[in-house]
Amino acid sequence: MIKRRSLMAAAAAMPLARPAIGANAKTLSVVPQAVLNTIDPVWSSAQVVRNMGFMVFETLYGRDEFMNPHPQMLEFGLMEDGGKRWTLKLREKQMFHDGTPVLARDCIASLRRWARRDPGGATLMARTDELAATDDRTMVFRLNKPFPHLPELLSKFVVPAVMMPERIAMTDPFKQIPEAVGSGPFRFVHNEHVLGSHAVFAKNENYVPRNEKPSWTAGGRLVLVDRVEWKMIPDGGTAVNALMTGEVDWIEIPLPDLIGSLRKTRGIKTGHLDTYGQIMALRLNHLAYPTSNPAIRQAMMAAIDQREVMIAIMGGDPENWSVPMGFMATGKKEVDEAGLDNVRKRKPIAEVKAMLEKAGYKGERMPLLHATEHTFYNPASLIIAQQLKEVGLNVDDQPMDWGTVQSRRTNRGQINEGGWSMFPTVTPVPDNQSPLTSSFTRGNGKDAFFGWPEDAEIERLYHQWLEVSDPVEQTRLERAYQLRSFDVLPYIPLGRYLQSSAWRENVTGILKGPSAVFWNIAKS
Repeated sequence: MIKRRSLMAAAAAMPLARPAIGANAKTLSVVPQAVLNTIDPVWSSAQVVRNMGFMVFETLYGRDEFMNPHPQMLEFGLMEDGGKRWTLKLREKQMFHDGTPVLARDCIASLRRWARRDPGGATLMARTDELAATDDRTMVFRLNKPFPHLPELLSKFVVPAVMMPERIAMTDPFKQIPEAVGSGPFRFVHNEHVLGSHAVFAKNENYVPRNEKPSWTAGGRLVLVDRVEWKMIPDGGTAVNALMTGEVDWIEIPLPDLIGSLRKTRGIKTGHLDTYGQIMALRLNHLAYPTSNPAIRQAMMAAIDQREVMIAIMGGDPENWSVPMGFMATGKKEVDEAGLDNVRKRKPIAEVKAMLEKAGYKGERMPLLHATEHTFYNPASLIIAQQLKEVGLNVDDQPMDWGTVQSRRTNRGQINEGGWSMFPTVTPVPDNQSPLTSSFTRGNGKDAFFGWPEDAEIERLYHQWLEVSDPVEQTRLERAYQLRSFDVLPYIPLGRYLQSSAWRENVTGILKGPSAVFWNIAKS
Protein backbone atom coordinates (compact mmCIF):
# COMPACT_ATOMS: atom_id res chain seq x y z
CA MET A 1 0.00 0.00 0.00
CA ILE A 2 1.29 3.46 -0.89
CA LYS A 3 1.01 5.93 1.97
CA ARG A 4 1.14 9.70 1.86
CA ARG A 5 4.54 11.17 2.53
CA SER A 6 4.79 11.93 6.21
CA LEU A 7 5.63 15.56 6.88
CA MET A 8 4.12 15.72 10.33
CA ALA A 9 7.42 15.45 12.16
CA ALA A 10 8.93 18.26 10.10
CA ALA A 11 5.91 20.47 10.67
CA ALA A 12 5.91 19.78 14.39
CA ALA A 13 9.57 20.81 14.59
CA MET A 14 8.97 24.16 12.92
CA PRO A 15 9.20 27.18 15.21
CA LEU A 16 5.82 28.61 16.16
CA ALA A 17 6.71 32.20 15.38
CA ARG A 18 4.32 35.01 16.16
CA PRO A 19 2.21 36.03 13.15
CA ALA A 20 3.77 38.60 10.89
CA ILE A 21 1.73 41.78 10.72
CA GLY A 22 1.53 42.99 7.12
CA ALA A 23 1.43 46.64 6.17
CA ASN A 24 -2.03 46.14 4.73
CA ALA A 25 -4.29 44.34 7.20
CA LYS A 26 -7.04 44.32 4.57
CA THR A 27 -5.15 41.90 2.34
CA LEU A 28 -6.19 38.27 2.65
CA SER A 29 -3.34 35.95 1.68
CA VAL A 30 -4.40 32.48 0.56
CA VAL A 31 -2.68 29.31 -0.62
CA PRO A 32 -5.16 27.88 -3.15
CA GLN A 33 -5.61 24.14 -3.58
CA ALA A 34 -3.76 24.05 -6.90
CA VAL A 35 -1.92 26.26 -9.37
CA LEU A 36 -4.12 28.64 -11.38
CA ASN A 37 -3.16 28.04 -15.00
CA THR A 38 -6.18 29.52 -16.76
CA ILE A 39 -8.64 32.34 -16.11
CA ASP A 40 -11.53 30.69 -17.97
CA PRO A 41 -14.00 28.72 -15.78
CA VAL A 42 -15.93 27.61 -18.86
CA TRP A 43 -12.88 26.26 -20.70
CA SER A 44 -11.66 24.40 -17.58
CA SER A 45 -13.63 22.41 -15.02
CA ALA A 46 -10.79 22.54 -12.45
CA GLN A 47 -11.97 23.49 -8.97
CA VAL A 48 -9.31 26.18 -8.54
CA VAL A 49 -10.52 27.86 -11.75
CA ARG A 50 -14.11 27.58 -10.55
CA ASN A 51 -13.15 29.33 -7.31
CA MET A 52 -11.52 32.12 -9.28
CA GLY A 53 -14.59 32.26 -11.51
CA PHE A 54 -16.98 32.82 -8.62
CA MET A 55 -14.85 35.77 -7.45
CA VAL A 56 -14.68 37.57 -10.78
CA PHE A 57 -17.85 36.50 -12.57
CA GLU A 58 -21.43 35.99 -11.43
CA THR A 59 -24.15 33.55 -12.32
CA LEU A 60 -27.83 34.20 -12.93
CA TYR A 61 -28.70 31.88 -10.03
CA GLY A 62 -26.65 31.01 -6.94
CA ARG A 63 -26.81 28.12 -4.47
CA ASP A 64 -27.12 28.36 -0.72
CA GLU A 65 -25.17 26.04 1.59
CA PHE A 66 -28.07 23.55 1.44
CA MET A 67 -27.79 23.51 -2.38
CA ASN A 68 -31.07 25.33 -3.04
CA PRO A 69 -30.99 27.67 -6.07
CA HIS A 70 -31.82 31.39 -5.67
CA PRO A 71 -31.82 34.34 -8.11
CA GLN A 72 -28.39 36.02 -8.01
CA MET A 73 -27.90 38.37 -10.95
CA LEU A 74 -31.64 38.19 -11.50
CA GLU A 75 -34.42 40.29 -10.06
CA PHE A 76 -36.65 37.31 -10.79
CA GLY A 77 -37.08 34.22 -12.92
CA LEU A 78 -40.63 33.43 -14.03
CA MET A 79 -41.71 30.02 -15.37
CA GLU A 80 -44.85 29.94 -17.53
CA ASP A 81 -46.68 27.65 -19.96
CA GLY A 82 -45.97 24.52 -17.90
CA GLY A 83 -42.22 25.09 -17.99
CA LYS A 84 -41.95 25.87 -21.71
CA ARG A 85 -41.33 29.60 -21.23
CA TRP A 86 -38.89 31.26 -18.81
CA THR A 87 -38.57 35.02 -18.38
CA LEU A 88 -35.36 36.14 -16.63
CA LYS A 89 -35.00 39.77 -15.58
CA LEU A 90 -31.64 41.18 -14.48
CA ARG A 91 -31.19 43.33 -11.39
CA GLU A 92 -30.66 47.01 -12.01
CA LYS A 93 -27.31 48.84 -12.16
CA GLN A 94 -25.03 45.82 -12.59
CA MET A 95 -21.72 46.74 -14.20
CA PHE A 96 -18.86 44.77 -15.67
CA HIS A 97 -15.35 45.56 -14.45
CA ASP A 98 -14.61 47.38 -17.73
CA GLY A 99 -17.31 49.93 -16.86
CA THR A 100 -19.96 48.67 -19.29
CA PRO A 101 -23.46 47.78 -18.07
CA VAL A 102 -24.56 44.14 -17.81
CA LEU A 103 -27.14 43.66 -20.55
CA ALA A 104 -29.38 40.78 -21.53
CA ARG A 105 -27.43 40.28 -24.75
CA ASP A 106 -24.22 39.76 -22.74
CA CYS A 107 -25.95 37.03 -20.74
CA ILE A 108 -27.36 35.36 -23.85
CA ALA A 109 -23.91 35.23 -25.47
CA SER A 110 -22.46 33.86 -22.20
CA LEU A 111 -25.15 31.18 -21.95
CA ARG A 112 -24.56 30.06 -25.52
CA ARG A 113 -20.79 29.78 -24.95
CA TRP A 114 -21.28 27.88 -21.69
CA ALA A 115 -23.82 25.49 -23.24
CA ARG A 116 -21.26 24.31 -25.78
CA ARG A 117 -19.01 23.07 -22.94
CA ASP A 118 -21.55 21.82 -20.40
CA PRO A 119 -23.65 18.70 -21.15
CA GLY A 120 -26.62 20.08 -19.21
CA GLY A 121 -26.35 23.33 -21.10
CA ALA A 122 -26.37 21.42 -24.39
CA THR A 123 -29.60 19.72 -23.30
CA LEU A 124 -31.15 23.08 -22.45
CA MET A 125 -30.24 24.57 -25.82
CA ALA A 126 -31.58 21.50 -27.65
CA ARG A 127 -34.94 22.23 -25.98
CA THR A 128 -34.76 25.94 -26.78
CA ASP A 129 -36.58 27.20 -29.86
CA GLU A 130 -35.65 30.80 -29.10
CA LEU A 131 -33.54 32.68 -26.59
CA ALA A 132 -33.95 36.41 -27.08
CA ALA A 133 -33.59 39.72 -25.29
CA THR A 134 -36.87 41.63 -25.09
CA ASP A 135 -35.11 44.66 -23.56
CA ASP A 136 -31.75 45.45 -21.98
CA ARG A 137 -32.61 43.64 -18.74
CA THR A 138 -34.91 40.84 -19.88
CA MET A 139 -34.28 37.57 -21.70
CA VAL A 140 -36.83 34.93 -22.61
CA PHE A 141 -36.39 31.21 -23.20
CA ARG A 142 -39.07 29.75 -25.49
CA LEU A 143 -38.76 25.97 -25.21
CA ASN A 144 -40.11 23.05 -27.24
CA LYS A 145 -40.28 20.89 -24.09
CA PRO A 146 -40.92 21.78 -20.46
CA PHE A 147 -37.78 22.48 -18.45
CA PRO A 148 -38.65 23.28 -14.81
CA HIS A 149 -35.04 22.60 -13.79
CA LEU A 150 -33.61 25.89 -15.10
CA PRO A 151 -32.64 27.43 -11.70
CA GLU A 152 -30.89 24.22 -10.63
CA LEU A 153 -28.99 23.96 -13.91
CA LEU A 154 -27.95 27.63 -14.07
CA SER A 155 -26.66 27.47 -10.48
CA LYS A 156 -24.48 24.39 -11.02
CA PHE A 157 -20.82 24.73 -10.16
CA VAL A 158 -18.83 22.28 -12.28
CA VAL A 159 -18.47 24.43 -15.39
CA PRO A 160 -20.62 27.24 -13.95
CA ALA A 161 -22.75 29.38 -16.26
CA VAL A 162 -20.78 32.59 -15.64
CA MET A 163 -21.74 35.87 -17.26
CA MET A 164 -19.22 37.99 -19.15
CA PRO A 165 -19.36 40.85 -21.69
CA GLU A 166 -20.61 39.82 -25.10
CA ARG A 167 -17.26 40.73 -26.70
CA ILE A 168 -15.52 38.14 -24.49
CA ALA A 169 -18.35 35.60 -24.58
CA MET A 170 -17.95 35.44 -28.36
CA THR A 171 -14.62 33.65 -27.79
CA ASP A 172 -14.62 30.09 -29.16
CA PRO A 173 -15.59 27.96 -26.12
CA PHE A 174 -12.80 25.54 -26.96
CA LYS A 175 -10.27 28.35 -26.67
CA GLN A 176 -9.47 30.36 -23.54
CA ILE A 177 -10.85 33.86 -23.03
CA PRO A 178 -8.22 36.61 -23.42
CA GLU A 179 -9.13 38.44 -20.20
CA ALA A 180 -11.17 37.85 -17.07
CA VAL A 181 -13.80 40.60 -16.99
CA GLY A 182 -16.96 39.88 -15.06
CA SER A 183 -19.40 41.70 -12.80
CA GLY A 184 -18.49 39.89 -9.59
CA PRO A 185 -17.40 41.30 -6.23
CA PHE A 186 -13.69 41.02 -7.11
CA ARG A 187 -11.67 42.29 -10.07
CA PHE A 188 -8.90 40.13 -11.46
CA VAL A 189 -5.69 42.22 -11.43
CA HIS A 190 -4.15 41.13 -14.71
CA ASN A 191 -0.88 43.07 -14.39
CA GLU A 192 -0.05 41.32 -11.10
CA HIS A 193 -0.74 37.82 -12.35
CA VAL A 194 2.32 35.57 -12.46
CA LEU A 195 1.25 32.36 -14.20
CA GLY A 196 1.43 29.41 -11.84
CA SER A 197 2.77 31.51 -8.96
CA HIS A 198 0.71 34.55 -7.94
CA ALA A 199 -2.77 35.93 -8.56
CA VAL A 200 -4.43 39.04 -7.15
CA PHE A 201 -8.08 39.97 -6.81
CA ALA A 202 -9.10 43.50 -5.81
CA LYS A 203 -12.38 44.56 -4.28
CA ASN A 204 -14.85 45.73 -6.91
CA GLU A 205 -15.83 49.11 -5.49
CA ASN A 206 -18.76 49.39 -7.89
CA TYR A 207 -20.33 46.09 -6.90
CA VAL A 208 -23.82 46.30 -5.39
CA PRO A 209 -24.56 43.13 -3.39
CA ARG A 210 -27.96 41.64 -2.85
CA ASN A 211 -29.74 42.40 0.41
CA GLU A 212 -30.12 38.78 1.52
CA LYS A 213 -27.85 37.06 4.01
CA PRO A 214 -24.88 35.43 2.22
CA SER A 215 -24.99 31.65 1.95
CA TRP A 216 -22.30 30.09 -0.27
CA THR A 217 -22.89 31.50 -3.80
CA ALA A 218 -26.34 32.89 -2.98
CA GLY A 219 -27.33 36.11 -1.25
CA GLY A 220 -25.30 39.23 -0.55
CA ARG A 221 -21.65 38.90 -1.54
CA LEU A 222 -20.11 41.35 0.93
CA VAL A 223 -16.40 42.03 0.35
CA LEU A 224 -14.74 42.96 3.65
CA VAL A 225 -11.10 43.05 2.49
CA ASP A 226 -9.37 45.21 -0.12
CA ARG A 227 -7.40 42.45 -1.82
CA VAL A 228 -7.14 38.69 -1.97
CA GLU A 229 -3.72 37.38 -2.95
CA TRP A 230 -3.27 33.79 -4.04
CA LYS A 231 0.21 32.48 -3.28
CA MET A 232 0.70 29.20 -5.07
CA ILE A 233 3.07 27.21 -2.88
CA PRO A 234 3.41 23.70 -4.34
CA ASP A 235 5.19 22.18 -1.34
CA GLY A 236 2.70 21.36 1.41
CA GLY A 237 5.22 21.67 4.24
CA THR A 238 6.32 25.12 3.09
CA ALA A 239 2.69 26.24 2.88
CA VAL A 240 1.99 25.04 6.44
CA ASN A 241 5.07 26.83 7.75
CA ALA A 242 3.87 30.04 6.06
CA LEU A 243 0.51 29.69 7.81
CA MET A 244 2.16 29.07 11.18
CA THR A 245 4.34 32.16 10.87
CA GLY A 246 1.52 34.36 9.61
CA GLU A 247 2.95 34.84 6.12
CA VAL A 248 -0.36 33.53 4.77
CA ASP A 249 -3.83 33.67 6.31
CA TRP A 250 -5.52 30.59 4.87
CA ILE A 251 -4.55 27.31 3.25
CA GLU A 252 -7.54 26.14 1.28
CA ILE A 253 -6.60 22.44 1.41
CA PRO A 254 -3.53 21.52 3.50
CA LEU A 255 -1.86 18.14 3.16
CA PRO A 256 -4.04 15.72 5.14
CA ASP A 257 -0.96 14.41 6.99
CA LEU A 258 -0.39 17.87 8.47
CA ILE A 259 -3.88 18.57 9.79
CA GLY A 260 -3.03 17.02 13.15
CA SER A 261 -0.12 19.40 13.67
CA LEU A 262 -2.18 22.39 12.59
CA ARG A 263 -4.91 21.54 15.10
CA LYS A 264 -2.35 21.78 17.89
CA THR A 265 -0.94 25.11 16.75
CA ARG A 266 -1.93 28.23 18.66
CA GLY A 267 -3.69 30.83 16.53
CA ILE A 268 -4.82 28.41 13.80
CA LYS A 269 -8.24 26.90 13.15
CA THR A 270 -9.07 23.86 11.03
CA GLY A 271 -12.31 22.35 9.82
CA HIS A 272 -14.40 20.96 6.99
CA LEU A 273 -15.86 23.85 5.00
CA ASP A 274 -17.25 21.42 2.45
CA THR A 275 -19.64 19.18 4.38
CA TYR A 276 -20.77 17.34 1.24
CA GLY A 277 -17.44 16.10 -0.07
CA GLN A 278 -15.96 15.15 -3.40
CA ILE A 279 -16.22 11.96 -5.43
CA MET A 280 -12.79 11.03 -6.74
CA ALA A 281 -12.98 9.60 -10.25
CA LEU A 282 -10.57 7.91 -12.63
CA ARG A 283 -11.61 9.45 -15.93
CA LEU A 284 -11.32 7.02 -18.87
CA ASN A 285 -10.90 7.78 -22.56
CA HIS A 286 -13.71 6.15 -24.55
CA LEU A 287 -12.22 7.14 -27.92
CA ALA A 288 -8.69 5.72 -27.66
CA TYR A 289 -7.84 2.03 -27.32
CA PRO A 290 -7.38 0.22 -24.92
CA THR A 291 -9.81 2.10 -22.62
CA SER A 292 -12.31 2.33 -25.48
CA ASN A 293 -12.89 -1.41 -24.91
CA PRO A 294 -15.68 -1.77 -22.29
CA ALA A 295 -14.37 -5.15 -21.13
CA ILE A 296 -10.96 -3.63 -20.39
CA ARG A 297 -12.66 -0.81 -18.45
CA GLN A 298 -14.46 -3.43 -16.36
CA ALA A 299 -11.17 -5.19 -15.61
CA MET A 300 -9.62 -1.89 -14.54
CA MET A 301 -12.47 -1.27 -12.09
CA ALA A 302 -12.03 -4.79 -10.71
CA ALA A 303 -8.30 -4.12 -10.17
CA ILE A 304 -8.75 -0.99 -8.05
CA ASP A 305 -9.31 -0.96 -4.30
CA GLN A 306 -11.25 2.20 -3.37
CA ARG A 307 -10.21 1.92 0.27
CA GLU A 308 -6.51 1.96 -0.57
CA VAL A 309 -6.98 4.97 -2.85
CA MET A 310 -8.72 6.90 -0.07
CA ILE A 311 -6.04 5.97 2.48
CA ALA A 312 -3.35 7.07 0.01
CA ILE A 313 -4.84 10.54 -0.41
CA MET A 314 -6.47 11.15 2.99
CA GLY A 315 -4.69 8.94 5.52
CA GLY A 316 -6.20 6.34 7.82
CA ASP A 317 -8.92 8.42 9.51
CA PRO A 318 -12.23 7.11 8.07
CA GLU A 319 -14.03 10.26 9.28
CA ASN A 320 -12.51 12.02 6.27
CA TRP A 321 -13.55 9.51 3.61
CA SER A 322 -16.03 6.76 2.82
CA VAL A 323 -16.18 3.71 0.57
CA PRO A 324 -17.69 2.05 -1.36
CA MET A 325 -18.83 4.87 -3.62
CA GLY A 326 -20.75 4.80 -6.87
CA PHE A 327 -21.86 7.49 -9.28
CA MET A 328 -24.91 8.99 -7.57
CA ALA A 329 -25.26 10.74 -4.20
CA THR A 330 -29.00 11.30 -3.97
CA GLY A 331 -29.35 10.43 -0.28
CA LYS A 332 -31.62 7.54 -1.26
CA LYS A 333 -30.24 4.17 -0.20
CA GLU A 334 -31.93 2.30 -3.05
CA VAL A 335 -30.15 4.55 -5.54
CA ASP A 336 -26.77 5.24 -3.96
CA GLU A 337 -26.08 1.61 -2.99
CA ALA A 338 -27.17 0.09 -6.29
CA GLY A 339 -24.32 -1.80 -7.93
CA LEU A 340 -21.81 -1.19 -5.15
CA ASP A 341 -20.77 -4.84 -5.17
CA ASN A 342 -18.74 -3.85 -8.25
CA VAL A 343 -16.43 -1.74 -6.08
CA ARG A 344 -16.90 -3.12 -2.60
CA LYS A 345 -13.78 -5.26 -2.80
CA ARG A 346 -10.89 -5.60 -5.21
CA LYS A 347 -10.99 -8.82 -7.21
CA PRO A 348 -8.07 -11.31 -6.97
CA ILE A 349 -5.24 -10.52 -9.36
CA ALA A 350 -5.57 -13.84 -11.19
CA GLU A 351 -9.27 -13.17 -11.83
CA VAL A 352 -8.55 -9.70 -13.23
CA LYS A 353 -5.81 -11.09 -15.48
CA ALA A 354 -8.31 -13.59 -16.82
CA MET A 355 -10.73 -10.73 -17.53
CA LEU A 356 -8.03 -8.89 -19.47
CA GLU A 357 -7.13 -11.96 -21.49
CA LYS A 358 -10.79 -12.51 -22.38
CA ALA A 359 -11.04 -8.84 -23.37
CA GLY A 360 -8.18 -9.25 -25.82
CA TYR A 361 -5.70 -7.00 -24.06
CA LYS A 362 -2.18 -7.57 -25.35
CA GLY A 363 -0.07 -5.17 -23.32
CA GLU A 364 -0.92 -1.97 -25.17
CA ARG A 365 0.41 1.21 -23.57
CA MET A 366 -2.01 3.20 -21.37
CA PRO A 367 -0.89 6.79 -20.59
CA LEU A 368 -1.87 8.03 -17.12
CA LEU A 369 -1.87 11.84 -16.84
CA HIS A 370 -0.27 12.27 -13.41
CA ALA A 371 -0.46 15.73 -11.81
CA THR A 372 2.53 15.57 -9.46
CA GLU A 373 1.96 18.86 -7.62
CA HIS A 374 -1.72 18.30 -6.80
CA THR A 375 -2.51 17.43 -3.16
CA PHE A 376 -4.91 14.60 -4.06
CA TYR A 377 -4.21 13.64 -7.67
CA ASN A 378 -0.55 12.84 -7.06
CA PRO A 379 -1.05 10.10 -4.42
CA ALA A 380 -4.13 8.85 -6.25
CA SER A 381 -2.10 8.44 -9.45
CA LEU A 382 0.61 6.55 -7.59
CA ILE A 383 -1.74 3.97 -6.07
CA ILE A 384 -3.78 3.61 -9.28
CA ALA A 385 -0.64 2.97 -11.34
CA GLN A 386 0.56 0.38 -8.83
CA GLN A 387 -2.73 -1.51 -8.68
CA LEU A 388 -3.21 -1.55 -12.46
CA LYS A 389 0.36 -2.67 -13.10
CA GLU A 390 -0.10 -5.54 -10.63
CA VAL A 391 -2.74 -7.11 -12.91
CA GLY A 392 -0.59 -6.73 -16.03
CA LEU A 393 -1.76 -3.43 -17.51
CA ASN A 394 0.97 -1.46 -19.25
CA VAL A 395 0.47 1.85 -17.44
CA ASP A 396 2.57 4.67 -18.85
CA ASP A 397 2.71 6.92 -15.77
CA GLN A 398 3.42 10.38 -17.18
CA PRO A 399 4.32 13.01 -14.54
CA MET A 400 3.29 16.59 -15.32
CA ASP A 401 1.75 19.64 -13.69
CA TRP A 402 -2.01 20.05 -13.41
CA GLY A 403 -2.06 22.74 -16.07
CA THR A 404 -0.53 20.32 -18.57
CA VAL A 405 -3.12 17.71 -17.63
CA GLN A 406 -5.87 20.23 -18.43
CA SER A 407 -4.36 20.77 -21.88
CA ARG A 408 -3.53 17.12 -22.63
CA ARG A 409 -6.99 15.85 -21.73
CA THR A 410 -8.50 17.81 -24.63
CA ASN A 411 -6.66 15.57 -27.15
CA ARG A 412 -9.16 13.22 -28.82
CA GLY A 413 -6.49 11.31 -30.75
CA GLN A 414 -5.32 7.74 -30.38
CA ILE A 415 -2.39 6.93 -28.09
CA ASN A 416 0.16 7.23 -30.91
CA GLU A 417 -1.30 10.67 -31.69
CA GLY A 418 -0.69 12.12 -28.24
CA GLY A 419 -3.91 10.75 -26.77
CA TRP A 420 -4.31 9.48 -23.25
CA SER A 421 -6.02 6.67 -21.35
CA MET A 422 -6.86 8.01 -17.88
CA PHE A 423 -6.45 10.74 -15.27
CA PRO A 424 -7.82 11.21 -11.74
CA THR A 425 -10.20 14.07 -11.09
CA VAL A 426 -13.07 14.93 -8.74
CA THR A 427 -16.73 15.81 -8.99
CA PRO A 428 -18.56 17.55 -6.12
CA VAL A 429 -21.13 15.39 -4.35
CA PRO A 430 -23.99 17.94 -4.81
CA ASP A 431 -23.59 17.83 -8.58
CA ASN A 432 -24.39 14.11 -8.38
CA GLN A 433 -27.64 14.42 -6.46
CA SER A 434 -29.61 13.99 -9.69
CA PRO A 435 -28.94 13.12 -13.34
CA LEU A 436 -29.55 16.77 -14.30
CA THR A 437 -26.20 18.10 -13.06
CA SER A 438 -24.15 14.88 -12.97
CA SER A 439 -22.17 15.84 -16.06
CA PHE A 440 -19.48 13.24 -15.44
CA THR A 441 -21.90 10.36 -16.03
CA ARG A 442 -23.45 11.58 -19.27
CA GLY A 443 -23.10 9.42 -22.37
CA ASN A 444 -23.53 12.11 -25.01
CA GLY A 445 -20.34 11.41 -26.94
CA LYS A 446 -18.57 14.43 -28.39
CA ASP A 447 -20.52 16.75 -26.06
CA ALA A 448 -19.66 14.74 -22.93
CA PHE A 449 -16.96 15.52 -20.38
CA PHE A 450 -13.35 14.63 -21.26
CA GLY A 451 -13.22 10.96 -22.22
CA TRP A 452 -16.34 11.46 -24.36
CA PRO A 453 -18.39 8.35 -23.40
CA GLU A 454 -21.29 7.58 -25.71
CA ASP A 455 -24.17 5.42 -24.55
CA ALA A 456 -27.74 5.58 -25.81
CA GLU A 457 -29.19 3.96 -22.68
CA ILE A 458 -27.62 6.46 -20.28
CA GLU A 459 -28.95 9.26 -22.45
CA ARG A 460 -32.42 7.67 -22.63
CA LEU A 461 -32.58 7.44 -18.83
CA TYR A 462 -31.29 11.00 -18.47
CA HIS A 463 -33.91 12.48 -20.79
CA GLN A 464 -36.67 10.32 -19.33
CA TRP A 465 -35.74 11.61 -15.84
CA LEU A 466 -36.11 15.18 -17.09
CA GLU A 467 -39.67 14.43 -18.20
CA VAL A 468 -41.04 12.99 -14.95
CA SER A 469 -42.12 14.70 -11.76
CA ASP A 470 -43.32 11.69 -9.76
CA PRO A 471 -40.75 11.07 -6.95
CA VAL A 472 -41.17 7.29 -7.13
CA GLU A 473 -40.49 7.23 -10.85
CA GLN A 474 -37.55 9.61 -10.47
CA THR A 475 -36.02 7.26 -7.90
CA ARG A 476 -36.50 4.27 -10.19
CA LEU A 477 -34.77 6.10 -13.04
CA GLU A 478 -31.92 7.30 -10.79
CA ARG A 479 -31.27 3.71 -9.70
CA ALA A 480 -31.26 2.56 -13.32
CA TYR A 481 -28.92 5.45 -14.17
CA GLN A 482 -26.44 4.33 -11.53
CA LEU A 483 -26.59 0.66 -12.58
CA ARG A 484 -26.11 1.55 -16.24
CA SER A 485 -23.13 3.73 -15.30
CA PHE A 486 -21.52 0.69 -13.67
CA ASP A 487 -21.99 -1.17 -16.97
CA VAL A 488 -20.61 1.60 -19.19
CA LEU A 489 -18.06 3.16 -16.80
CA PRO A 490 -17.85 6.77 -17.99
CA TYR A 491 -15.34 6.85 -15.15
CA ILE A 492 -14.27 4.56 -12.30
CA PRO A 493 -15.45 5.90 -8.92
CA LEU A 494 -12.63 5.85 -6.36
CA GLY A 495 -14.35 6.93 -3.14
CA ARG A 496 -15.75 9.99 -1.41
CA TYR A 497 -13.72 12.33 0.79
CA LEU A 498 -14.03 15.54 2.80
CA GLN A 499 -11.47 18.32 2.35
CA SER A 500 -10.11 20.01 5.45
CA SER A 501 -9.09 23.65 5.50
CA ALA A 502 -6.86 25.72 7.83
CA TRP A 503 -6.83 29.45 8.59
CA ARG A 504 -5.54 31.90 11.16
CA GLU A 505 -7.97 32.73 13.96
CA ASN A 506 -8.05 36.43 13.00
CA VAL A 507 -9.81 35.41 9.77
CA THR A 508 -13.57 35.14 10.27
CA GLY A 509 -16.73 34.64 8.25
CA ILE A 510 -15.56 31.87 5.88
CA LEU A 511 -18.69 30.40 4.32
CA LYS A 512 -19.32 26.68 3.99
CA GLY A 513 -19.88 25.08 0.61
CA PRO A 514 -18.42 22.69 -1.99
CA SER A 515 -15.90 25.32 -3.15
CA ALA A 516 -14.09 28.15 -1.40
CA VAL A 517 -15.67 31.61 -1.74
CA PHE A 518 -14.00 34.83 -0.62
CA TRP A 519 -16.81 37.21 0.23
CA ASN A 520 -18.11 37.67 3.80
CA ILE A 521 -14.55 37.18 5.12
CA ALA A 522 -13.09 39.68 7.58
CA LYS A 523 -9.52 39.92 8.81
CA SER A 524 -8.73 41.61 12.11
